[in-house]
Amino acid sequence: MKHLIDIADLSREEVLGLMDEADRFREALDGREIKKLPTLRGRTVMTLFYENSTRTRSSFETAGKWMSADVINISASSSSVKKGESLKDTASTLASIGADAIIMRHPASGAAQLLAKWLPDTSIINAGDGQHQHPTQALLDAVTMRQHIGDVAGKTVLIVGDILHSRVARSNVDLLHLLGANVVLVAPPTLLPTGVEHWPARVVHDFDAALEPVNGASDVDVVVMLRVQAERMQGGFFPSHREYATLYGLSKDRANRLKDSALIMHPGPMLRGMEINFDVADRDNAVVLGQVSNGVYTRMAVLFTLLAGAGDPGAKEEGASK
Repeated sequence: MKHLIDIADLSREEVLGLMDEADRFREALDGREIKKLPTLRGRTVMTLFYENSTRTRSSFETAGKWMSADVINISASSSSVKKGESLKDTASTLASIGADAIIMRHPASGAAQLLAKWLPDTSIINAGDGQHQHPTQALLDAVTMRQHIGDVAGKTVLIVGDILHSRVARSNVDLLHLLGANVVLVAPPTLLPTGVEHWPARVVHDFDAALEPVNGASDVDVVVMLRVQAERMQGGFFPSHREYATLYGLSKDRANRLKDSALIMHPGPMLRGMEINFDVADRDNAVVLGQVSNGVYTRMAVLFTLLAGAGDPGAKEEGASK
């Protein structure tokens, strides 16, 4: 495994291997005062972000530093990209400087795939390309689900909101289907992509209907709320923020209809009061911050797998104890 571009490129065994690796990193480091392993000492990891990011960029940087890699952050807004340098020339420059891995976020779908083609000897990690894929988000979501509700096979996962513009939704559908979950997409017709009927998921337009109880309780195990990506919208996709919140927001009433063990998730950033009620976002079964924490361990697993290969977990335990 040289690159991580698309969930579709991974087998079920590879996905489970990355998830298991993330769990081992969490077990080795969670609660430790000094979070430092020698795993990637001497390796150089560069982040190249053409779009804004808080969680993805900082967790990749933390992941690299916790494994003793040298991490260098490049922002398109402060680089030669502003002078007109092409993506290929920018990436080739970073590889020539000595990057062992380039973690890239780009507004164009397929940009990461191009990078992997241009730089076959440098590991390319897709941190989000346009409306296409965000594989590490799907992986960390699956890690978080398994941590709380066990194997996701046979579980029902609702993904609610702006499916049309969401690379998170696409990656999650691919990965959850691979793991055997029942995925339900909930969105207005205007926020569903062309061809969604061919996705391995059921599509409904009525959020309340998707939460209808079975034998007295909702059978939904996870609700993943998505951000409304206004920056990608040109034109009117729904009448108003208030109407969207009324029809597709996770209100107190809808959250109360979930069974006690159901998880509430969101990839962030959350638009409280629109996508999710202010209080609901802070409930005990809302694991949004847990997703963030698992994002570090999952990205550690990805970097380790790509740059060091599968190793003995006992070796990592030994490294963590040093």
